[in-house]
Amino acid sequence: MAATNREAILGAAAQLFLEFGYDRTPLARVAERAGVSKATLFKQFPTKAELFEATVLAAGGSPAPEPVEIPTGDLYAGLVVLGRAYSELLTRPRMVALMRTVIAESHHFPELRERTFDFGTLPVLQALGRYLREAHSAGSADIDDPDLASAQFLGMIASAIFWPRLTHGTWSITKEEQSRAVDEAARTIATRFATP
Repeated sequence: MAATNREAILGAAAQLFLEFGYDRTPLARVAERAGVSKATLFKQFPTKAELFEATVLAAGGSPAPEPVEIPTGDLYAGLVVLGRAYSELLTRPRMVALMRTVIAESHHFPELRERTFDFGTLPVLQALGRYLREAHSAGSADIDDPDLASAQFLGMIASAIFWPRLTHGTWSITKEEQSRAVDEAARTIATRFATP
């Protein structure tokens, strides 16, 4: 029941935050739209900032992506698989719209600025971190700082796929262009870190 309530709350919150923005979305309205009591909402999300953060993270991780088989022993091939999953995450419509809300409204609301937005909890990012550590341990890659390598890889993809879309409302990218961006990012990281 708690999981069902949480899902309903996050769905209602996403709709309302996108429709009215952070400031003009009262928690009572979220509870009403979700079909739960205010007490139920506050039990799971004591503050609006916590609810908003959970909504942004849910947009990136729910529904859960289909499990993908990540090749081992070939750093480039594994990065391509993970990069495509990240690309899919970045192109979800709610992700872009909610990130616009974060950027537009956080300077008005200290509680939003104080949230960490721990995107590292997203399944694809956890899988990437594990993959790079395992590649290093197995000797197929020489990666002293997997977190930095992850940030570099994801940054290359986001620069091509996400940021232009975030800042230019009419900008678009084809599936082929997305695949090419992922391929180039994977090739760059593999060239830098794969062991001979």
